[in-house]
Order: sequence, then C-alpha cells, then structure tokens
Amino acid sequence: MYGRDQYQSVIDHAENLADPKLGLNLDCIRSNIILNTADDTLPMVPVFANTYGMLVNNTLFEKEGLSVPTTYKELVAVCAALSNKGYESPMMGFSNEETTSLFTLTAYPYFCGTVAGDAEAVKKLNAMDPSAGEYMRPTLEKMEQFLGDGCVNLDACSGIENNYDAVILRFFEGDVPMMVASGDAVSGTKKRESRSDAFIANPFTYSFVPVPMSDEGANFLDMPNLQFSVNKDSGNLDMANEFMRFLITSTELNEMAKNKGLLSPTKDLSLNSMYAAFGAVPQDRILSPEEFGLTDDAVIQLRKAVYGTATGAMTIDDAVAGYGSFAQE
Repeated sequence: MYGRDQYQSVIDHAENLADPKLGLNLDCIRSNIILNTADDTLPMVPVFANTYGMLVNNTLFEKEGLSVPTTYKELVAVCAALSNKGYESPMMGFSNEETTSLFTLTAYPYFCGTVAGDAEAVKKLNAMDPSAGEYMRPTLEKMEQFLGDGCVNLDACSGIENNYDAVILRFFEGDVPMMVASGDAVSGTKKRESRSDAFIANPFTYSFVPVPMSDEGANFLDMPNLQFSVNKDSGNLDMANEFMRFLITSTELNEMAKNKGLLSPTKDLSLNSMYAAFGAVPQDRILSPEEFGLTDDAVIQLRKAVYGTATGAMTIDDAVAGYGSFAQE
C-alpha cells in the first residue's frame, strides 16, 4: 500500500509508530522487514512475516535415510535418490496459474540474491527499463536448469488445483517428499490435518525450510505479511496505543504467530520448530525487499517471465526482451 497513490489517504491518517513517546518495543522486530520511509516515519508495523520455501516430510526423509538438502547440489542429489526409490515427483507445487506458482516461489528468492547488492539494477528494474530484463536472465536460466535436473514432474503437479488448500492436502497424502509453498499456505497446515484421511491414517512430522537454489546455500526471503496501523484521528487513540504497546513484544508476537501458524516478525525464530530452519540461514543470505527496495511492480514482471519460460510459453530471450511490457495486476 505504501507509495501507491490510491492508498495515500490511509497512510495520511496513520500515526507515526516510530515516535519514541509511544514506547513501542520495535527492537524486538527484525529491522529488515520494518518499512523504510523517506521521512523516517512508520505508518505500519509488521505483526506477521512471510517467506517462500518447501514443506518437508521429515518422517519420509528419515525412512529413506536422506538428509534435507541445504545446497542446490544436495537438492539435485536428493531428488535423484528419491526418483530412484520410486517417488514420482520428489518436489511438487502449484503450477496451473502464475500467481504464487512453484516457479515463482523457487525463483524469487534466488533472483533477489542476484540483484539485492546492485542498487543500479534495482533502480532500472523498478523503473520498468526494458534493458533491466537482462537482470532476470541468470534466474531464468537457473529455473531451466532446475526443471531439467528432474526435481519436479510437472505432469504430476497438474492435478493440484490451487496454491493453498489443494497444496496442503496433496502434501498430506504422504508420498510427497517436498512441497513448494508460501508461508501463507503453511499457516493452514495444522487446521487441515484433521481433514486429510491419509494423514489421519498415517501421520508424519513435517517442517518448512528454504529451497536451496544456489550451491552456496538457500536464501531466506524475509517479508512482512500483515501489518498494523493506528488511526491518529481515532477517538480511542490512548487505548489503541496501549494495545500496540501490549502487542509489540517478543512474547506476544511469537505467541500470536504460533497460534496462527505464520512466521513471527521477531528476531528469534528458533521458538517455532516449523520455521527454525529459516533462523539458521546466515545473515548475508537473508534478503528483504523492504531493505534493498525492489517494488511489487518489478516482482510482477519477474513472476510472469518465470512462469512463461518455465511452461514453455516463451523463450528466455523473449522474456528478457519483454521486461516492463508484461501486464500489471
């Protein structure tokens, strides 16, 4: 919402939550997901975070004597071992539409790793500069390699009807070693255990880990999910601020995130075993668009290019040349 004309009236009515007089404990929140503004005001504060990764059937991995991969080389080797053991598709995910498809969820963190340290690249990407399409090429080539390495059987994925409920219930069938998903989808897993006859009959342990698309290791794409603002013109401003002081603490934010099944915005991710693997990612591989400034419009261009090339609708050269021309949402 921030920075978009159609939402400016909302931002104008938001209290500055960075005002020291409010006494909010912003230090308990990861600084990289706190909104950066030109005037150093803070109209919103994250209460949940989000990321992309893959659900892992830990029981299945233990049964097959395999370790969860942490590098791309390990990922390919594990997928080959699983294929040899008869698993139709070592990795699965939603692929029928572009929005949060498995292609986006695996490619976007990798892409951020290629441009996060290049301010000129981010500037051109945000400006819809056609020449910025070249910055997508390494990611599109990595996706081509990923699909060619046999990690995913797209025919097997075609039956997954949506990127939330169907993803979860297909994973609970028990024969999917790794299911690419968003943190939003992960938040719905606990509530759906009782809706899966397969899971009820044969329950297993599972966790959520980053997808290691690089030989150096996985990137943790750290993003705010839901943020709270306070209406500075509220007739109950004192009560609203007292609620925010209660909520913005490590204890309350972690408890709320655990109950909701979402990623906590606090600095300690080890408290929730579901997301603990993200807390182990080195600092230099934690990437947040809030910090390096990539806009949603630029991400849409990447998503459409990745989906088009992964499904064979366009070549990599066509996707690169088309940057900035793909329809906005």
